[in-house]
Amino acid sequence: MSETTVGTEKLWEKIKDIKFGMLTVIGEDGVLASRPLTTQQTEFDGVLWFLVSQHPSWLPSLQRDSRVNISYAEPNDNLFVSVSGTAGIVDDRATLAKLWTPMAKAWFPRGLDDPNLALLKLDVVRGEYWDSGSTKMVQLYILAKAVLSGTQPTDLGEHQKVEVR
Repeated sequence: MSETTVGTEKLWEKIKDIKFGMLTVIGEDGVLASRPLTTQQTEFDGVLWFLVSQHPSWLPSLQRDSRVNISYAEPNDNLFVSVSGTAGIVDDRATLAKLWTPMAKAWFPRGLDDPNLALLKLDVVRGEYWDSGSTKMVQLYILAKAVLSGTQPTDLGEHQKVEVR
């Protein structure tokens, strides 16, 4: 895979249709811990937003060390994305109203009036993605050819790094 640096538009293009990501925080014991979250916005300006509870169980870890990572995957399309930055819990009712969707009511039954509702704001520092862009059959052919020829596979797709901030 080729590796270069691209802009935030390309990063957003890769993740905008993947609704669920795995957010990883550094636990109080130093062990990494992940949980699924749903990305809430329709455009990207270097910040990712997620609906969360005001006091998630992992809040002490986040307050101690705000560095986080969220990984996205679309295995059927052979697309994998890693985004890292700093995050914090935000109580911003105007942004909540803008990002609210009816599906969120499953987790926050009182809607926008739910006192437990808050936002996780992730200020993205960098992202990286791997996108093969080809079918599994093409990938298997490329890998088999590499094995038989004793060379490393080439043209498996695109690997890009994105510096956001």
